[in-house]
Amino acid sequence: MANDFFEKVYHTTSQDAVETLYDDWAGTYDDDVTGNDYRTPGRVAEALAAHLPKRDMPILDFACGTGLSGAALAAVGFSVIDGCDLSEPMLETARARGIYRHLVKLEPDEAPNAAPGDYGAIAAIGALSPGAAPAYYLDILLARLAPGGLLALSYNDHTLAESAYTSRLERALETGTVAERFREHGDHLVKLGSKSTVYILEKQAG
Repeated sequence: MANDFFEKVYHTTSQDAVETLYDDWAGTYDDDVTGNDYRTPGRVAEALAAHLPKRDMPILDFACGTGLSGAALAAVGFSVIDGCDLSEPMLETARARGIYRHLVKLEPDEAPNAAPGDYGAIAAIGALSPGAAPAYYLDILLARLAPGGLLALSYNDHTLAESAYTSRLERALETGTVAERFREHGDHLVKLGSKSTVYILEKQAG
């Protein structure tokens, strides 16, 4: 069953279909990914902690799913974490963890309701990818950060192979919308042999 979801996720594009996929996957998702030695949440959390020393700074965990990403952020000391996701069954699991200040159910293609400065950082851990949020959400998330705010981002191998995602990130860097503070390619789902690149991007003024 786990292999079925891993196979489906990267071929699911419409946001309605993505919502249904994660609704169906919610019951086994944690076991499926942790059983394959899921490293990316911890890697992103550690990178963000190295660049955002104020652990009480509010953080938005975008597309938080079952809360594995929030748990990784809490484990490195972040104490004010909000989450949002389009799957209510996933949010139910995240809610049970007791680590989020607020959790919000998003509709397909709905953007997070946040103003620049509400959050010192936004974490998008595996959230911008085929089978998750479309590439243009990079711009949406950056628009919700004030200058100096950080976007903690991961792109897995499937995402790195999609020019829609990589070109949008390259454009943000080239235009000076963001400055890259950290980049590291490393383990993602170890038992599946997959990798991901972790980025810390700082929103620039202007």
